[in-house]
Amino acid sequence: MPTDIEIARQATLIPITDVAKNAGIPDDALIPYGKYKAKVDTAQLPDNPNGKLILVTAINPTPAGEGKTTTSVGLSDALHRIGKKTMLCLREPSLGPCFGMKGGGAGGGKSQVMPMDEINLHFTGDFHAITSAHNLLSAMIDNSIYWGNPNDIDVRRVTWKRVLDMNDRALRQIVGPLGGIANGFPRESGFDITVASEIMAILCLASDLADLQKRLGDIIIGYTRKKEPVYCRDIKADSAMTVLLKDAILPNLVQTLENRPAFLHGGPFANIAHGCNSVIATKTALKMADYTVTEAGFGADLGAEKFMDIKCRLAGLKPNAIVLVATVRSLKMNGGVPKNELTKGENVEAVRAGSVNLKRHIENLKKFGITPTIAINHFYLDTDAEIAVIEEMAAEYGADAVVCKHWAEGGAGAEELARIVAAKADAGARDFDQLYPSDMPLADKITTVATEIYRAGEVSISPAIRKQLKQWEEMGYANYPVCMAKTQYSFSTDPTALGAPEDHVVEINEVRLSAGAGFIVAIAGGIMTMPGLPKVPSAENIYLDENGQIEGLF
Repeated sequence: MPTDIEIARQATLIPITDVAKNAGIPDDALIPYGKYKAKVDTAQLPDNPNGKLILVTAINPTPAGEGKTTTSVGLSDALHRIGKKTMLCLREPSLGPCFGMKGGGAGGGKSQVMPMDEINLHFTGDFHAITSAHNLLSAMIDNSIYWGNPNDIDVRRVTWKRVLDMNDRALRQIVGPLGGIANGFPRESGFDITVASEIMAILCLASDLADLQKRLGDIIIGYTRKKEPVYCRDIKADSAMTVLLKDAILPNLVQTLENRPAFLHGGPFANIAHGCNSVIATKTALKMADYTVTEAGFGADLGAEKFMDIKCRLAGLKPNAIVLVATVRSLKMNGGVPKNELTKGENVEAVRAGSVNLKRHIENLKKFGITPTIAINHFYLDTDAEIAVIEEMAAEYGADAVVCKHWAEGGAGAEELARIVAAKADAGARDFDQLYPSDMPLADKITTVATEIYRAGEVSISPAIRKQLKQWEEMGYANYPVCMAKTQYSFSTDPTALGAPEDHVVEINEVRLSAGAGFIVAIAGGIMTMPGLPKVPSAENIYLDENGQIEGLF
């Protein structure tokens, strides 16, 4: 097989106007960004009945790869092939992992969204707009303090950092402004990556521009000397921030390799944010198609939990079916096989040992009232005996397992999965429910996720953090869901603990109030909201060849 970017370069794309026409999007609603990308003005779309919502999630990620986005694309194309009108809804990739360790986020093989290179780089500028809006607020906070501090902001209690859409560990903790009185009052601060910004979460949860501005105004940027909250609207930044985001809030329309429509909009990480594409894109897709395929970031312990407990709760949505992606390779790693030994032949026992991770995710998803369908994302070295183990383990928990070859064959390789999932979506998820009720105390919500999903034996929440949570409850935020910031590689907070660890300790090191987004962030273990680059970042292998074409992007 050629590389992803080679496949993308060989693709025959159709004009975005034709993609929109085939999807039922009228010309008046289309705002082209070149020949193959467009924004969609959702106010110009018909108010059709909602179609079915299909969530794609996965087991815990490993360096061996799971292919959740690839499977989402392949399933969407396969649904079209069996005659189902379908819309695909994905997140936009961040430059951080693109130049870091993970690479791009546009799918892979013959199940990609196009134009792959533009999607993985600057795309339509949404992330730049979010970064600018976030940092405008940062600048206006320091400016307000400089010009007499009319809101009596305590410079020691400013909680709003700055952001950058790049992995840069050197910016995690900074001191500024320095250089004397002309530059302001020195204080400690730092940077988060843009996908961890509360503004990213707000954009992905807002229902329209008016709701967006209200949520921006509700952001708490810090506290006064009397420990009273100071809001973004007190700084008078919310209206200008909305102006910067007026185009970014519109969903982006692109196409798959098979020329099928796809919305790519928003991109919060699931290990430090809520991990779902925008509510606007999802709700628009539901109106435009009979089936909407969407994904939630990283493993089901993070992305799927947040999809159902945060996005579905706040947006009034519910999935009609769930797909859980697994690979023989990743289960071997969960079973103890090092990455450099994954190609050394059949290892049925390692697959069996690693399948405890798959079983745990099946158990967890059933707690939301839905039994997932297992998509076995096929690699050419997989053996029949290894695949049979996964099918056996899935059947033990009442789940169907389907071998999918969409990476090599496109939608044709996922038609069986499409038929099964469409039938399940048509049957509906009658017993769907969230993991916890909205009126549960905040500390108990954190404990519930940690014990029910992560299988922690102990949840360590210090008295100071419990006091902070209680104060937020008294301020009117008691009904907020919790957004757990945790390593994606394990059910525990130890990224090296593969398989299905249990009775471990989940230590909550910090809590943050995202008052505008509408949730509480609980930071567990050593998770960072500004990642660093690996020893050998992907950026070292990305270049322009002699013809000006991009190489090394994947």
